[in-house]
Amino acid sequence: MVQTPTSPDNQTLPLNLPSSIGLYVTQEQFAVLSAVNRDVKLEKTPQGELIVNPPTGWETGERNLSLTGQLDRWYEENEDLGKAFDSSTGFILPNGANRSPDASWVSQERWDTLTPEQKGTFANICPDFVVELRSSSDRVESLQAKMVEYIDNGARLGWLLNPQQRRVEIYRLGLTVEVLENPDSLSGEDVLPGFVLNLRRVWG
Repeated sequence: MVQTPTSPDNQTLPLNLPSSIGLYVTQEQFAVLSAVNRDVKLEKTPQGELIVNPPTGWETGERNLSLTGQLDRWYEENEDLGKAFDSSTGFILPNGANRSPDASWVSQERWDTLTPEQKGTFANICPDFVVELRSSSDRVESLQAKMVEYIDNGARLGWLLNPQQRRVEIYRLGLTVEVLENPDSLSGEDVLPGFVLNLRRVWG
């Protein structure tokens, strides 16, 4: 099943589907689709359902720039700890899903265990740290399910940022979800030591 993409102004976006693609896609087919649809952010569920994410509106784009910019500044000072990635990066999770968090980080220790083949176009790993930033068109329930999926597949820390309500849900391995109302900042805790996200520009 293909979820039809729409842009922020509700205009349908084109998606190039080779004739060999059916209702559900394999990893190989997903790689082909991603290669021929570089302007569209694609994800895949563990069952092979293709999810098409349209480009974001300017507000979400600005917020995501602040998020990734702050993570990048921390990453530049802590490169020996691991690798940071932006929203265009896809990962193959252990359950077979292809996901692209809005921001993510993988510890160097775990990254070094991957073979060159596992570090292919889409690395076969779930990041240690993931962030999902809700846009006005996103359903909270879908993002919450994605956050649970990340934790179930090996993420140690995850943030679901909801600018519309100025709410943060913090997901941690083995713990219940913590909800913060209108926080000013977030700590990377022991996963990203020393990283503090200033939420003022993210909230807008």
